[in-house]
Amino acid sequence: MTTGPHAPMGYELRIEGHLDEHWSTWFDGLALTLEGDGTTTLRGVVTDQSELHGLLAKVRDLGVTLISVTPINSDHQQQHRR
Repeated sequence: MTTGPHAPMGYELRIEGHLDEHWSTWFDGLALTLEGDGTTTLRGVVTDQSELHGLLAKVRDLGVTLISVTPINSDHQQQHRR
């Protein structure tokens, strides 16, 4: 896998509250998981830092609280690839 700011990378974004599945399209096809603690986890491969910043802007525009952003390893990426 190529590394650097322009390389695809898996990410997990955790936000406060539960989002409906239709938001997956708005978040560029990331997989949405409704967690038991009342949060939503969005997972998927982001092509570069610019796309990651765009996703973070969408979270901001939606007005929900961003709890965490976590890079995920390549084994996990294969399971949640868009």
